[in-house]
Formats: sequence, structure tokens, C-alpha cells
Amino acid sequence: QVQLVESGGGLVQAGGSLRLSCAASGRTFSRYTMGWFRRFPGKEREFVGFITWGGSTYYADSVKGRFTISRDNAKNTVYLQINSLKPEDTAVYYCAADLAGRISAREYDYGYWGQGTQVTVSS
Repeated sequence: QVQLVESGGGLVQAGGSLRLSCAASGRTFSRYTMGWFRRFPGKEREFVGFITWGGSTYYADSVKGRFTISRDNAKNTVYLQINSLKPEDTAVYYCAADLAGRISAREYDYGYWGQGTQVTVSS
């Protein structure tokens, strides 16, 4: 069983930055692919990006250049740095774990999810 707990969300002005954290349980965290997704109000959850066990990252086109995913395996934590925030980034952000370590942007490949953290960007 893997538990994921996100933190770091909040209210921020447009142009600001946030760093979201996702703390994971599990002794083999370093082998997981960790993904980030977000859900806009009234919409389906969408892919943001992922980081593999080897540290390779991949991002949705909509966030490239502003979002950066990193991980600290010693702390069992993955991060999502968001810069130049825009009101349209307002969403609930979720981290997810794929214990098989796949390279995937598909929700159903991620078997474990956090509860989400709200990011609200004011204009």
C-alpha cells in the first residue's frame, strides 16, 4: 500500500510561483514513476507531467516551460514547481504513483493517488 500526501497549494497572485510537494510512503519509492495531474472546476482531470525513477521528465504541452517536476528519493518526495502562475492554472493538483515505473501520461496507469491540493490564482 502506498499513501501520497500533497501539500503546498494555496492562493497566489498571477505571476507568482508555488512549489507543490507530494510525500509518499513505500520502501521502493525510487522505482516509482510519479505523475502530476490537475482538475479544473467542472472538468475532467488532465495530465500535467511525470518523472521516472531515473529522473527523466515529460510535460503536457500546456505547461512546458513553466512547470518543473523533481524528486528527492531520500525524502520519498516529488515536487511540482509552478512559475509564472496564471488564473487558468487554478485547479486541484494531484500526484500519483505508478509502481511499475512505466512511462505514461494515462491516468489508469497510476494506481495510487493523493487527495489533491487546491491552487487558486487570482488576477
